[in-house]
Amino acid sequence: MQPRIPRQSAGEQGGRWPDGTDLEDRFSAELASAVSGARRRAVRDGDRQIDTAHLLHSLLECDAEARALLGDGPRIARVLGYLVQRSIGYGLRWQGAVEDSGAVPVVSGVDGFSAPAAAAMEDAGVRAARRGAARTGGVDLLAALVADPRTRAAEVLARAAVEPHAVLARVENHFESTP
Repeated sequence: MQPRIPRQSAGEQGGRWPDGTDLEDRFSAELASAVSGARRRAVRDGDRQIDTAHLLHSLLECDAEARALLGDGPRIARVLGYLVQRSIGYGLRWQGAVEDSGAVPVVSGVDGFSAPAAAAMEDAGVRAARRGAARTGGVDLLAALVADPRTRAAEVLARAAVEPHAVLARVENHFESTP
């Protein structure tokens, strides 16, 4: 059996990422809040690891910019509706199971995250670095989450009729229009 994730949020751990770096040094305020929220959500749900659906749920709650790029109000409501239902019906088949999309190799060194969630966090960092950003932002994570179609986050988005390619196009347009 896999070890459980720590019972405290990242903020309660002194605001540190598992590799010892400060969340504030690595992530925007919104993304640091989303990661902390995802950790709390996973613990509350009794999940062994933070998965991509935990990250998506917390990201949509914490980052208005990422939420706006996902789509219109009714679409956000559908996505949040599916995410909220994960512990009461939809998503029950996920309980007690570790997320593994099969699309990415196992990423080590990110304790408490499923392999796809760790890969999404890493991809978000790469995306931020590629555009020269000092910190990884929520929009970077949103792009990384929609990029892998075989994750729990992608399953939720598909059920809510969110087209990943359209989200990625909006993200690219956002970065092109933002100085």
